[in-house]
Amino acid sequence: MLTRPDLLLRVEALLVLAGSLIAYSVLLHGAWLWFAVFFLAPDLSLAGYMLPGRTRLAAALYNVVHSYSLPLILALVAWKFSAPHYEQAAVIWIAHIAFDRLLGFGLKYGQAFKPTHLQSAAVFRAS
Repeated sequence: MLTRPDLLLRVEALLVLAGSLIAYSVLLHGAWLWFAVFFLAPDLSLAGYMLPGRTRLAAALYNVVHSYSLPLILALVAWKFSAPHYEQAAVIWIAHIAFDRLLGFGLKYGQAFKPTHLQSAAVFRAS
């Protein structure tokens, strides 16, 4: 297992997802209805793929939204300014990213929609 980066990343995603669900419930006392409503919001970034010939731009938009960087920055700013709704939004966003990674949806390459950073490990296993 330690030589299978794809498995390690999925286990990591499972732990991040579990941690974010616990944080949302126990620490932030979030409403699960709002969690359900906003959980898929980051996937709106997939709309960039509807633009013909803009695969690189679409991949960049998807990757920015599906990187942990922005929700972590949002969480830190929300914590600094005591903004619990933004803290909840950040945790929902983190949970979405972790869920995607757990399912094997990784960051996109600019060449095409399908290949992701998680699937590249399968190439090395096949050879």
